[in-house]
Amino acid sequence: MLPLRIRTDPLWLVFAVLGGLVLLFIVAPLISLCLQCSVPELVDTVKDNEVRNSIWLTLWTSMAATVIFAVAAIPFAYLLARKNFPLKGLVSAIIDLPIVIPHSAAGIALLGVISRNTLLGGAAARIGLRFVGTSAGIMAAMAFVSIPFLINSARDGFGAVPVRLEKAALSLGASPLRVFLTISVPLAARSIVSGFVLMWARGMSEFGAVLIVAYHPMITPVLMYERFGAFGLKYARPVAALFILVCLVFFIVLRLLAREKEDAQR
Repeated sequence: MLPLRIRTDPLWLVFAVLGGLVLLFIVAPLISLCLQCSVPELVDTVKDNEVRNSIWLTLWTSMAATVIFAVAAIPFAYLLARKNFPLKGLVSAIIDLPIVIPHSAAGIALLGVISRNTLLGGAAARIGLRFVGTSAGIMAAMAFVSIPFLINSARDGFGAVPVRLEKAALSLGASPLRVFLTISVPLAARSIVSGFVLMWARGMSEFGAVLIVAYHPMITPVLMYERFGAFGLKYARPVAALFILVCLVFFIVLRLLAREKEDAQR
């Protein structure tokens, strides 16, 4: 048999090299950060109660914000995917606003709505709920900057669901709510889960808006900023490395769980 001759298009080689440079740009700083931290430094960081508390606070507030706002964001995404209405383009642009505005400005804007001297903040204070300087404020800041990821991903997923399947279920007597829950959501589940993970991850990494709304209690990005400003890179680097490792573990676990769910549905 003649040996196989593989013809390689030079254009694809160029694209592969460019892609490799992009991947290197993403991975190199993370690897460098981890390599510059010694094992004793990481162990001491793990034992630090302030660091552990900040990581736990970051994880649960970002997840809680994602779950709470998903209750409204997912049906809203379905509406955007299925219905045409006046100023729909404007609504879509408004959804993307948190992505393009500076996040410190987002925090200042949020203060104009949730501080105690505002209508919403005052009403919340009367029932014992405060936003400024609390975990509720952290969740509000995280959700504000990250909710576009969930809405846009879920909208794309619902848009890919065949309308004829929904109409067939309606013609057989199913209610619109039942069609939404048993047909639309399961078929768009992959995009919804991806948006959910992206919103959770983006909220967890938020800094600017949270810094303005709730400096204390400290989430990990704020703690890293404080230690870098007060003590320098040496004391901030182990916290950053540990937080990145924790985020990667949770991200991989969520992705694996989502994949198992998809395989089970097939």
